[in-house]
Amino acid sequence: MSALLSEAERAGDLAPLLAAGWAMVDGRDAIARTYTFANFIEAFGFMTRAAMHAEKLNHHPEWSNVYNRVEVVLTTHDAKGLTALDVKLARRMDKLAG
Repeated sequence: MSALLSEAERAGDLAPLLAAGWAMVDGRDAIARTYTFANFIEAFGFMTRAAMHAEKLNHHPEWSNVYNRVEVVLTTHDAKGLTALDVKLARRMDKLAG
């Protein structure tokens, strides 16, 4: 099982994500972000590419897609909160979204 982020890791690793558009989820130890694309095909393509990275990490997002929007929530369920896996996947998703 992955360890929860320490306070130092939260300060160092989460701060740049929060500045880039991620937000803490009320009532949960989780982060969320909405990505907006030009159309459904671009949104779905992003989800496909992100799914490959998630599978390699064995860490899967909570997400939904409506037309050109992809809403993502990241948390590590077995740890009951944020871990390095969430940070890694969030960074990868940001890179994939361009």
